[in-house]
Amino acid sequence: MKRMHLYLFTLLLTLLAGCASQPPSPEVDRAQGDWEHQLGRIEALDRWTLTGKIGLRSPQQSRSANLDWVQQDTGYRMLITGPFGVGRNVLTGEQGGITLENGDGRFSAATPEDLMEQRMGWSLPISSLDHWVRGLPDPRSPSQVKIDAQGFPQAITQDGWNIEYRQWSYAAGYWLPGRLRMSYGDLIATLVVTQWQPNQTGS
Repeated sequence: MKRMHLYLFTLLLTLLAGCASQPPSPEVDRAQGDWEHQLGRIEALDRWTLTGKIGLRSPQQSRSANLDWVQQDTGYRMLITGPFGVGRNVLTGEQGGITLENGDGRFSAATPEDLMEQRMGWSLPISSLDHWVRGLPDPRSPSQVKIDAQGFPQAITQDGWNIEYRQWSYAAGYWLPGRLRMSYGDLIATLVVTQWQPNQTGS
């Protein structure tokens, strides 16, 4: 019996040592051709859940907020909370129009940019952000795209905005931007995505 216990103990130590000596799973790295290979799927991607943080910096102020973004086809719902969100703001875009709800009530405007500026005192290019956040230019206006060494978008210039892609994330078989720096004149907005869930909307 003692010999059996000793054998089992030795076997356990051997297995543990084997597990400890195994190299960690390699991280997924971007490679030449990855972007071109997935481009059609990225262009077709119109449903996702995204969690992240927004930073806004200008000569007058520097602020940040949390972002929870649910995109469903052509509609979206953005929950913005934190310091420059001043509590809880829900921005919703549907075929029926653009609305913003917060502690002061429910408001609407012609564009999400106008609505945010009026009610929150700051604005982001929401009308094009659903394209930029996927690494794509908005097809509705002229743009210039700069490509990096792996063939991925490095920067997009469009409608006076310069969008730089500082980091990429791999989620559910997609390469998606993990960190974007968007600048317009002396206004700089940074979006850091902490979680991508492509093709999931929580509904």
